[in-house]
Amino acid sequence: MGPGVLVVTGTGTEVGKTVATAAVAAVAAAAGRTVAVLKPAQTGVRRGEPGDADEVVRLAGTVTARELVRYPEPLAPATAARRSGLAPVRPGDVADAATELAVEHDLVLVEGAGGLLVRFDEEGGTLADAARLLDAPVLVVASAGLGTLNTTELTARELRGRGLDLTGVVIGSWADAPDLASRCNLADLPVVAGAPLLGAVPADAGALEPAAFRARAGGWLARELGGVWDAGAFTAAHRG
Repeated sequence: MGPGVLVVTGTGTEVGKTVATAAVAAVAAAAGRTVAVLKPAQTGVRRGEPGDADEVVRLAGTVTARELVRYPEPLAPATAARRSGLAPVRPGDVADAATELAVEHDLVLVEGAGGLLVRFDEEGGTLADAARLLDAPVLVVASAGLGTLNTTELTARELRGRGLDLTGVVIGSWADAPDLASRCNLADLPVVAGAPLLGAVPADAGALEPAAFRARAGGWLARELGGVWDAGAFTAAHRG
């Protein structure tokens, strides 16, 4: 994985995006790279409570964390900003912060909130707009099971329609005993995305002790993300 900024989006909420971001950060840090994680809008977390960026640091280790704005209610950022009376974050704010972090870090991971088109502000600004301003590639974190093909393809189409580079897809939560849909989706996800499958993070990865997480993270991610995971071998081993 080359230097610069990588935007990490999910196909929706609760797909394992934060843990997948931590895995990418851990692998990069283990390779001797300086890493920062930027969370533009943290929702559903109150002041003093750990947010997603804090979780990335806990799991990945020596990583700079920056959070631009925090809203207490677990809502889309634009809605949470409106209800809280706090200022919204805008795509330009995200791009400026990521650019600033990139000056002193080899890799900046920008972790979105929910899916690609979740609104930051009342004008409709999104993570996709921030990625466009940054001219940064986008990594999509998807769920494994039934329904993921539709949301993954829609996300991929939107990225390409905006002229954005889709680096690949990582499955954010792979069960110990995956069902038939999950096993079949290993072959189908790269087809609908038009991009490679670049990893599968175990469902229990976030519960590991940090040292164990860092030691194992490279085995969950493909070479393009600094790891040793092989999509062909993994798919063959779990063939549907």
